[in-house]
Amino acid sequence: MPRHFALTDLAEIKAFVDAAQAADLVTFDGTRPVSTLLPVIWDLQADLPGRESEPGRYGQLLGHIAIANDQWKTALPAAQALAIVHGPQAYVSPAWYESKARHGRVVPTWNYETVHLTGTVAFHHDQEWKRALVSRLTRLHEQTRDHPWAVTDAPPDYVEGQLRAIVGVEMTITRIEAKQKLSQNRGEQDRAGVIVGLRTEPGPGPACIADRMAAQLSMEG
Repeated sequence: MPRHFALTDLAEIKAFVDAAQAADLVTFDGTRPVSTLLPVIWDLQADLPGRESEPGRYGQLLGHIAIANDQWKTALPAAQALAIVHGPQAYVSPAWYESKARHGRVVPTWNYETVHLTGTVAFHHDQEWKRALVSRLTRLHEQTRDHPWAVTDAPPDYVEGQLRAIVGVEMTITRIEAKQKLSQNRGEQDRAGVIVGLRTEPGPGPACIADRMAAQLSMEG
């Protein structure tokens, strides 16, 4: 990974994953890669039952999948898995570079932010483990609402049935690769041109990338 695109501050990476709230879990079934999008929580200090004494180097990524999803059955034991956390992304036109008018040696590119978490995955069937996880996920997503819903709002027997329909996912993270590609390899005038260009593009991705680039330029200045 080019040094100028690497994101290394653990607190900043953690904040990125927390904001995304979901990840693509990729495992290998012996013949092909398999992927499922999961709602996730990243525990640098795991506090689910049975995990207090053995946190991974970078903690655990926690989530759940449907029991009908064969990924929990086919993931090779002890094999490395990958969780891909996506951020904003946008096409960058070379027409926006100031240097295009000077020498023309420019090409299109793609700006984006992403985090790859690698580690081993365990799958949990214990009802209390799963209840603790879904309760945390629910609190995370409901806490800002005027009338937050809680797992305890549903009938206990219904909740038990829903818990039997999922499998808990726990990745012990051993490697982090975080990339923030925001045209850091270009000059200040080129980057300023990209910010202006992105703000004319439709959709949330270009606007978000423009904001990230503007904040970075401001910090450097």
